[in-house]
Amino acid sequence: MQGVFFRAATRDQARRLGLTGFVRNLPNGDVEAIACGNRDELHKLAAWLWQGPPSATVIEVISESIEAPDTYDEFVVC
Repeated sequence: MQGVFFRAATRDQARRLGLTGFVRNLPNGDVEAIACGNRDELHKLAAWLWQGPPSATVIEVISESIEAPDTYDEFVVC
């Protein structure tokens, strides 16, 4: 996933959905997001990630369920 303002737009969308977690750039240029919350809202975020903000070009979205490593108070950009 990449695109201009992708992380900020992901943060905004996750917050609208009531999710917590983070989004960050990885050294290889990919974007990683960990989101915690209601399963239905997580599915909505995953669907949104395929589109992203208007300036984004999304090539691939990989989604997996994991045990949340921490408890997050909000959704932030790292």
